[in-house]
Amino acid sequence: MTATASQREFWKAGIGSGPENYEQYFVPVIGRPLAERLVAEAQLHPGERVLDVACGTGIVTRLAAERVGPSGSVAGLDVNAGMLSVARYVAAGGEVPIRWYETTAESIPLPDETFDVVFCQLGLMFVTDKQAAVREMRRVAVPGGRILISVPTPTPFFDVLDGAFGRHLPAGADFVRAVFSLNDTAEVERLLRGAGLEDFSVRREALELRLPSAQEFLWQYVQSTPLAGMVAQAESDVLAALERDVIPGWQPWVRDGGLAYQQGMIVATARK
Repeated sequence: MTATASQREFWKAGIGSGPENYEQYFVPVIGRPLAERLVAEAQLHPGERVLDVACGTGIVTRLAAERVGPSGSVAGLDVNAGMLSVARYVAAGGEVPIRWYETTAESIPLPDETFDVVFCQLGLMFVTDKQAAVREMRRVAVPGGRILISVPTPTPFFDVLDGAFGRHLPAGADFVRAVFSLNDTAEVERLLRGAGLEDFSVRREALELRLPSAQEFLWQYVQSTPLAGMVAQAESDVLAALERDVIPGWQPWVRDGGLAYQQGMIVATARK
């Protein structure tokens, strides 16, 4: 099968950088719905001080800023300079100024007992030393401060993508699996306990997410993640085979011209 102009448009879209695509494509359909639920659970109050760890382009950070208002304070940190650049741009001019820090989650350059609430959404699974990161979250929280962590769990929907990359671009499957690698509630509990947190709960939940059409979402997701670099180097026939594999595999989730699937999450809440 030869690649059509339409397919090349999706494969090589590159409308922006990876972080720009992440904010444009991933955040509205996955990042924001999950963030809205997590931020709502924190029951933020005006005037509170909030830190968002592994903030990406800052969707949790921005939602938190809306809730704590001008009397509160908000900070976001991420190791990826590109993500922070987009975060700064999107949040510019907001009612609540946000401080941004380029740093690892394992070494937060902020004083002890500084924040009333610490978030970490869709990031802990990528952290090298997860235990050190959770210890840092506890350290910067005030006594009685709330810590909220969420990580995604494997789903048949993304198993389709995992399998297709495994067959056609094996290095891509490693990334897909990494996204869902912290999927054991017992492991999350161990991290919380190891950080010195005792008052915590860990649960599984699911949220239905609505996505664009299979072809659109496939290449938008790819261009929003490190998969973009692998796709950019691949031959067109490999990409055509990948698309032929994924799109029929996603047929069970087709709804009204788009896709809808249940994304499982592990949500951990704790007080220091």
